[in-house]
Amino acid sequence: MNKKLAITIGDPSGIGSEIIVKSLQNNDFNFKNTVLIGNREVFKKAEALTGLKIDKNIEIIDIPCDISKIKTGKLSVESGNLSYLALEHACRMAVNGNISEIVTAPLSKKAINMAGYDFSGQTEILQHFLGEKDSKAEMLFVAGDFRVLLLTRHIPVCEVSKALTFEKVVNTVLILNNSLKNAFDIANPNIALCGLNPHAGEDGLLGEEELKILIPAVEKLKNQYKINITMPFPADALFSGAAKAYLQGEKQPFDCYLACYHDQGLIPVKMLAFKESVNTTIGLSVLRTSPAHGTAFDIAGKNIADPTSMLKAMELAIRCSRMREKCNFSASSS
Repeated sequence: MNKKLAITIGDPSGIGSEIIVKSLQNNDFNFKNTVLIGNREVFKKAEALTGLKIDKNIEIIDIPCDISKIKTGKLSVESGNLSYLALEHACRMAVNGNISEIVTAPLSKKAINMAGYDFSGQTEILQHFLGEKDSKAEMLFVAGDFRVLLLTRHIPVCEVSKALTFEKVVNTVLILNNSLKNAFDIANPNIALCGLNPHAGEDGLLGEEELKILIPAVEKLKNQYKINITMPFPADALFSGAAKAYLQGEKQPFDCYLACYHDQGLIPVKMLAFKESVNTTIGLSVLRTSPAHGTAFDIAGKNIADPTSMLKAMELAIRCSRMREKCNFSASSS
């Protein structure tokens, strides 16, 4: 049985269905191998808004909801419920072996919590349903060969130091290194680690996390696992080099940059590649990709949403699926 690419609707009050319909105009996709998970009436409204049609070969799984309670650009329990149930359905299909990759349109964290689901984001929902004992979902942003992984995600800045443990760093880098090899076909990944503190702590003068956590983790990764990773380096200098390469169309100095907290990694990503970047969840049995932007309630229903990031998310999911199939074929042939 061929596994399908699942695309979830995201928050129906936002731009999710609009950018899905626009992205699906790309004829390079295998429409018979694609399934949309959401609500049929919401997709019809997106077709009417854009003047575009969803290919008839695409399967649509209809999640029932009361669309009269869903208002464009407005948070609601109903919109949060639909967006959560669509993602849950995709996860259950993946558990049953029916899905190869999942592409998610943006949802509202507040709306899903209003609907009674206690999660801080889609990554955490995916971890709940698809997480395995020895692996955790990790958030990797991709724009061409510019890749940034977050060591910590949706937590207050004051809690980052406590969350940034030796074990967390080691385990995350092992997951990242494996994904760069298997999903991105990089034989020997070259990883750069951002320091948490200014000037990477200045030998303890500006903070001790580098000395007590990051450097010992790097030493174990290098010595025990033979991972090609730098010692913690000032983040401003690392991303300055990344920006120069990205803007000049040159190869990145590193295959991935490890950021210690959310904004340290996402400010350079969104400044350099807001439209092109893709939010990727690695470390699970199924790869998930998503546009790097949010629900954009302010422009919902106006037919002006740019689908570029959504299209890039779909294309990356398909490329990674093909790469995984190639790796599986090679392994079975050897």
